Amino acid sequence: MTEQKGKVYLVGAGPGDVAYLTVKAYNLLAMAEVLVYDALVNQQLLQYVRPDCLCLDVGKRGGQPSTPQGEINQLLVDYCLQGKQVVRLKSGDPLIFGRCTPEITALQAQYCEFEVIPGISSALAAPLMAGIPLTDAVLSRCFAVLTAHEPDVLDWEALSRLDTLVILMGGTHLAEIIHQLIRQGRSPYTPIAIIRWAGTPDQQVWVGELKNILTQTQGVYLSPVVIVIGEVVKLRNYLQPQRISLKDQAFDSPPMLNNSPLTGKTILVTRSAGQSSQFSDGLSALGATVISMPTLEIVPPSSWSGLDRAIANLTDFHWLILTSTNGVDYFFTRLFAQGQDVRALSSIKIAVVGEKTAQSLQQRGLKPDLIPPNFVADALVAHFPESLQGQKVLFPRVESGGRDVLVAELTAQGAVVVEVAAYQSRCPTSIPESAKLALQNRTVDIITFASSKTVKFFCQLLQEVFADNRDISHILADVCIASIGPETSKTCQSLLGRVDVEAEEYTLDGLTQAVVKWVKSR
Repeated sequence: MTEQKGKVYLVGAGPGDVAYLTVKAYNLLAMAEVLVYDALVNQQLLQYVRPDCLCLDVGKRGGQPSTPQGEINQLLVDYCLQGKQVVRLKSGDPLIFGRCTPEITALQAQYCEFEVIPGISSALAAPLMAGIPLTDAVLSRCFAVLTAHEPDVLDWEALSRLDTLVILMGGTHLAEIIHQLIRQGRSPYTPIAIIRWAGTPDQQVWVGELKNILTQTQGVYLSPVVIVIGEVVKLRNYLQPQRISLKDQAFDSPPMLNNSPLTGKTILVTRSAGQSSQFSDGLSALGATVISMPTLEIVPPSSWSGLDRAIANLTDFHWLILTSTNGVDYFFTRLFAQGQDVRALSSIKIAVVGEKTAQSLQQRGLKPDLIPPNFVADALVAHFPESLQGQKVLFPRVESGGRDVLVAELTAQGAVVVEVAAYQSRCPTSIPESAKLALQNRTVDIITFASSKTVKFFCQLLQEVFADNRDISHILADVCIASIGPETSKTCQSLLGRVDVEAEEYTLDGLTQAVVKWVKSR
C-alpha cells in the first residue's frame, strides 16, 4: 500500500470575512486535515473545515503568551511527514509580514512539499474598506508598506519623503511614528487614518492629522490596525458612497443606512486651516460626508512691535477686548514670550465676543468680565457695563481686513482704542484635491461659511482654480449656502448672489443646527 504523501499549504486568509477569502483558499480549508492558524484569522473561518480536522491556534499577539516560531515550524514538518494535508492559515497575504521564510526553510530542510496561496493583504484592503485610495494622479504617485514593529530600525528620513505610507503593526508605536515623521520634516497637518479590524463587523476608523490623532485614540487599544499617512486620506470623505456603521451589521446581511439627520449629504467646510476639526467632527457625527477646504491661513503679524509695546504697558489700559480665539491664542502666546503670565492682567477688565472665545480665555484660567449675548462684536458697545468715556481699550486684532465698526462705536462713546496687530489671515495658495473634485463633479450639497473672509477667499480660490470659466455660478447652482451670521450673510449676498441658511445663534453649533433644520425641511 502506498504511503499517503503530505503537503503544507501556506494560505492567505485575507483581511477577515469569508467574503474576502479566495476560492482556492476556501477549497483548501474544506479538505484540510490539520489547520494551523494565527490569532488575527477570523474565527468564523473555522466553520468551513471538516469536523475531524485538527485545529491548532498558534497565534502571536503582542504582550500575550504565544507559540514560539521554532515550535510552529516543527508542527508543520511533523504533520506533513505524517502524510497530512496541512493548511497554515495566515491573516492577509502569507508573504507580506507573514513570517513565512522560517516555515518554508524548515519544510525545505525536511523535503516537505508545500505551496503558497496568496491572500488579500490588509495593507491594501484596509485603506480600500475605509474609502482611502493608496494612489492618486495628483496626491499619491507611490506608496510604501512597512511594519513599525521595530521603529528604531526604519529609515525615517527616506520614508518621510514618500507620498503615502501604509503601516502595519504600528499601534503601540503610534507616538514614535508621529515623532519621527515630524522630526524629518513631515507637516504636523499631514492627514492620517487608523483602521482597526478592517473587513470585520468591528471595523473602526479614526481620521485626523499627525498633530491630533493621538488625542483621538487616547486610551484605545490599537491592534490590529493599519495606519495610512498621506494626503490621499483627505479623499475618504469624497469617495465613500455612504456612511455605514460596520458595527451594526453582518457582512452577509444587506447594509443598513445611517438614520442620522445629515446622512447622504456632502458638506464643504470652509474655515481656517487646522481649525475646522471640531465643527467637521460634529457634522460627521450627524451622518454627513465632510470635505475640508481651508480658505484662511492664520499666521503671525508682519511685526510684533505694536503688541509688544502694549504688553509692556498693560497697566495703562482699562479694558482688553478679544473678539476671536485667534486673538486669544496670539495675545497670550506673545504675553508668555515676553516673560509675563496672566497676573499681568490683574488690573484690566476683559471683554470677549462669542462662547468659543470665552472658552479659550477660560482655558487660561481667566473669566471674561463681559460677553455680549448675541455673540457679535457690534453688540459689544450696547452691553458695556460702564461708561466708556476716557476708558483706554486694548484691541489685539487681525492685521488687515477686519471690520472697523466696533472701533468706531467705541471711539464714539469716548473710549481711547489702541489697535495692535496680533495675527494676520491670508488666502491659501491652493484647494485640496478632494474639494476641487467634489466641486467639479457637483457632488457638494452644502457649503458652510463662518466669516466674511472665508467667503471672499473662497471666491478668490475658485476664480484661480477654475480660471477657464470666470463665472462660477454654475458650480454652486444647486448648492446650499450656509452662513454663521448676518455679516457673513451680507458677504454671501454680495459675492455669491444669495444665502440659503443663516444660523439663529451666531456660533458653529448654531450653524450646525441651522444646516440640520434646512435638511429636514427639504
